[in-house]
Parts: sequence; C-alpha cells; structure tokens
Amino acid sequence: MDTATVAIASPRQLARRRRADAFRANWRAFARQPGGLLGLVVLVIVTLLAVFAPVIADVSVLDPTKAPGRPFEAPSAEFWFGTDHLGRPVLPLLIWGARTSLTVGIAATIMSMVIGTLMGLLAGTMRGWRSAVIMRVIDFFLVIPGLVLAIVLGAVLGSSTFTIVVAIGVTSWAGTARMIRAQTLSLESRGYVERSRALGASQAHITWRHILPGVMPLVLANTSLAVGIAIISEATLAFLGINGGGISWGTMLQQAMGSGAAVAGFWWLIVAPGLAILVVVLAFTLVSRALETVVNPTLGDR
Repeated sequence: MDTATVAIASPRQLARRRRADAFRANWRAFARQPGGLLGLVVLVIVTLLAVFAPVIADVSVLDPTKAPGRPFEAPSAEFWFGTDHLGRPVLPLLIWGARTSLTVGIAATIMSMVIGTLMGLLAGTMRGWRSAVIMRVIDFFLVIPGLVLAIVLGAVLGSSTFTIVVAIGVTSWAGTARMIRAQTLSLESRGYVERSRALGASQAHITWRHILPGVMPLVLANTSLAVGIAIISEATLAFLGINGGGISWGTMLQQAMGSGAAVAGFWWLIVAPGLAILVVVLAFTLVSRALETVVNPTLGDR
C-alpha cells in the first residue's frame, strides 16, 4: 500500500483493510496446521450431510412402519451399515442424527460462550464485592457436576431439544468465564487501555472497544473445542433417556443398548454412532488446537 493510497483512504477504510490483512494472515497460519485442515474438511462434510439430510436420506426411513429391511440385518450391499432393531437402515439414521447432534452441540455452545464471556468480562472489569460475588457464582458452577445438573434440568423442564440445549449451555459456561476473566485482567493492564482510561473513557467504552476484541480470539478457539464437548454431553443425556424425541447419535446408542444389540453381538448398531461421535469430536479438537496455535503462536513450538 503506497503513501498516496494511505493519504486518500479514510480511517474506516484503513481499519477494514487491516482486518482483511489480519484475516488473511490468520488463515495462512491456520492452513499451515495439517491437523486443523483435516478437522475442518471433516466438519464441512458432516455439516453438509446434516444440512442436506432431507435430500440425501428420505425422512420416511425414520418411520418404523415404513422400514425397508428386517430387524438386525448385518451390513450388506443393500444396507451398508446394516439395520436397527426396527429394520430401519442405519446410514440414513446417522445422517439425520448428525442434524440433531450438531444443532444441539452448536446451540448449546453458543449459549455457553455468551454466558461465559459475559460473566468473565464482568468478573474481570468489576472491582470489590461485585467481582467477588460473580466469582463465587462461577466457582459454584465449577464445583457442581455439570452432568448431574443437566440431568436434573432435563427432568424438571421436560424432554425437548430446547431443554437439552439449555441444560448443556447453562452447566458448561463456568470454565470459559474463568478463562475470559484471566484474559480480561491481563488486557486491563495494557498501555492502550490505561491511556484510554486516562483520557476519560468509560469502563463500558473500554470493555467494548478494547477488552472484548482482545478476548474474542480466545473465545473462538475455545468454541470449537466446546462444540465437541457439547456433542458428547448430548449423547450422554440421550443415552440416559433425556432427549428431544428426535433421532440423534445418542438416541441411536440408547436404542441399541435398550434392544440388546450389544449383548446379541449386533456390533454395527454400537460402532456406527460411536464412531460418528468420535470422528466429529476429534475433528473439533483438531480445529480447536489449530486455532489456539494461531491465537498463540508459541504453542506451535511445543
């Protein structure tokens, strides 16, 4: 960019260009992480399968009265992943299950990140007894077993997809809040924040203009990992009988165990959803690791 261009460009245009340059630099840093790229490719494929599930797999396969096969058919040329205890093909169930599992995982993570980021910012920017009260709330949610609290919430609020999202989101934000608080306290001591405060900027202005942009890369890196954890939580709750009534990878495992598939040796009913959860969670973990390396390049030297 030459001097004439800089002189003509407005501050807003310069800021836009800096953001574009920063995005390209971050993408190049991410692209240098083979594991992150592999995880991203896997997530794109699974997401496309979930989004286009109505096109790829007819919804009628979920209806037991329209099952095209016999119960517990082994994998074959006709049914690549076999059939379940009702005679439904397992492959379409996996595709539709991805739709539910990803929806719950992403929605619960968004709720968790919003609550955790807000509480972390408040705990880091407030002082005195207000900060102490917020920290005690955070510690309370850290101490209580999240799965137990999620089960209680699911039982009290009733079984629905919204209930599962709330149960997971409300019980998994405390770790994020502590991380954001630590980063906020670090940013509060930076020179540009102190100069802004000395010039008379309000705490709300400092938080919005300086602190929040500083913590967002950390939130983004943590979000990818949190989605994988939320998917495991959804599968665990569904396995325990708390589900939204639709098909998901967790309900597939629950139905397989309930029908005695594991005992009878119908291994494909356990392996298929279990492998799907493993692959997707691993993909989110790889992406999260790559994002952490972009945010903190020193991690790449370990």
